[in-house]
Amino acid sequence: MKPSVTSRPLGVTIIAILNIIGGIIMLFAGIGLVAAGSLLPTLSTVDPNTAGQMALAGLAGAAGVFIGGVLIILGIVSFIVAWGLLKGKGWAWTVTVILSIISIVTGIVSLAGGNAGSIVNVIISGIIIYYLYRPHVKAYFGKTHASLV
Repeated sequence: MKPSVTSRPLGVTIIAILNIIGGIIMLFAGIGLVAAGSLLPTLSTVDPNTAGQMALAGLAGAAGVFIGGVLIILGIVSFIVAWGLLKGKGWAWTVTVILSIISIVTGIVSLAGGNAGSIVNVIISGIIIYYLYRPHVKAYFGKTHASLV
């Protein structure tokens, strides 16, 4: 179904820009973690008495490479979702709603764990969900049902 609204709502552009910024941050963090994780085991001294430390450094390095790889993938996905938002793709609307719901749940869990700063994340995700359900925004993404009149 083609979007019935031709002009992109300003809030959608803002959400897409936030996705792009988040994607850039995730890419740089991911690349940094992969680089650090790759170098960490080689920075350990080769002393037979520190075999446990070398194993720990290798494990930490592998964890850094894995987490960095995940961040790189999430950064790329963030760019794809931003493109979908800018183009009015219905799947991008759905992905953004789902990710915002996940963000609210993790923010609430983080709040319960004592991280008071996560309230900002919960509020922003709630605003994004509210905004995406506005009639003109849903129409831009083709998420409204045509009346049978």
